Amino acid sequence: MLRCDVPWDRNPKRIRDSNLQTFETYGFGATGPLISAGKYADDFKRPLFTSASSNRLQTPGGLIIITRGSIPGWMLQHHIHCRLTMIRFLTAAFVSLLLLMGVGCEFSSAPGTPDAANKLLSREFEKRPRGRIGSYATLTLGTYFLDPDQLGTHGYSFSLSEKNGIVYTCKAGHIDTYHLRDAADWTAYLAGKTLRHLVKNESEFSFKPKEDSMCFVWLTYPENWQTLRQEDKEAIAYDVSIRLGQSLAYTMSTWHEILTWFGYKCTGIFPEFPSAFSWEDTYSNLLGTYVGAMALRDTQHPFNQAVSLAISSELERLYVQPGSVARRASNQVKRLWFSGDLPFVVDIKKRNFNIGLDDGFVTPCLVPSLRECAGVQAQPYPVPNVELLRKYGFSARFEIEPREWERDKILSIVYPDKKRRKNRIEPARQFGVIMAAIRKQAEERYGPDVACSSNGQEQALTPHVDKTR
Repeated sequence: MLRCDVPWDRNPKRIRDSNLQTFETYGFGATGPLISAGKYADDFKRPLFTSASSNRLQTPGGLIIITRGSIPGWMLQHHIHCRLTMIRFLTAAFVSLLLLMGVGCEFSSAPGTPDAANKLLSREFEKRPRGRIGSYATLTLGTYFLDPDQLGTHGYSFSLSEKNGIVYTCKAGHIDTYHLRDAADWTAYLAGKTLRHLVKNESEFSFKPKEDSMCFVWLTYPENWQTLRQEDKEAIAYDVSIRLGQSLAYTMSTWHEILTWFGYKCTGIFPEFPSAFSWEDTYSNLLGTYVGAMALRDTQHPFNQAVSLAISSELERLYVQPGSVARRASNQVKRLWFSGDLPFVVDIKKRNFNIGLDDGFVTPCLVPSLRECAGVQAQPYPVPNVELLRKYGFSARFEIEPREWERDKILSIVYPDKKRRKNRIEPARQFGVIMAAIRKQAEERYGPDVACSSNGQEQALTPHVDKTR
């Protein structure tokens, strides 16, 4: 048996013992991340600290936990000597390694508490979300039209059961689940990145999206931030992180659509212009950010399960239909909204350029005259934006630095005067200019009915001759 009795008044900065090791996982403390090891799930839910001045703590199961800084007073509970058997140590090591792999204990706690923050600060969200390949809402070869019970379990990193394709809802039209899941994952990733910087009281950070651009964020804290109670700061930081993560994820999904309109190719080979602002993409992206935010606020389930539940709930609320109806809806607009049966040669003639610039809402495109959805109105979704942070006294500014081959095409629209041209774009101020140019190009190519209507109630397109070819 290993006995490690250390007087509490010595304030050890690090307990070193050749027979005892510590394993790391992120936590939320007053001075930053914690280093921790635990034996049972309960160990992580009810940590017991030794003293306010020490950085040593012990769990009910007898595991030592060391922090990188002083112990926050709000977690001070007990003074305990520690006893560890080798079996306990090996068990702790196994559980801790699982945590490092991102598949360990999930916390059940109220949003904004340290345990809820641990979920967002977990190593799972340190790495960027995996890539997914989207799908056209067309009858193109390779498109899967799914029933709502065929979507499987979401996977931030990987999931054998995750299934993707096109579903149809009466209130939101076609939904691309690839785009939806991608936006949900990026919401979690960017929320986690934001929270890591808020914990350290940092006012700026940058990140790289799935494209080659670089993104820069500046945060302004409320004047009374340092005087707030620790528990209030944690609750506010958690909510601000989710709100900003949602806003950044939606903005970057819009940026991807802009890039592909001007010729960007993710693979470097196959063109993605047909997918740029296709009638289902914008709304699918926006819906995904809400799903991601809902999952992060779900304190009862791990993130992947919470996303699966949120997707099911939102699709049901939007009156999701069987896969056969989704296929028939696409067939109903063939040669009107799209043409072509093979990937990368399909031509999308109906686009949704509504990104919420006019009234703060995105309205979906509904296929007209679908008998299963007779009389149902479109369901607009509000666009997440950084103005929502003002309720806490926060503000944020966001810029994108394009580094793709297509950057000059875009920058020339924002900065017509080449001598005064900058190398960054501020979406809040300059996306409107870009979208106006895109819509003008689209109308020249496809005719005046190319854009989805403002109320989502579409009329069949009049066939149009492409004058740009």
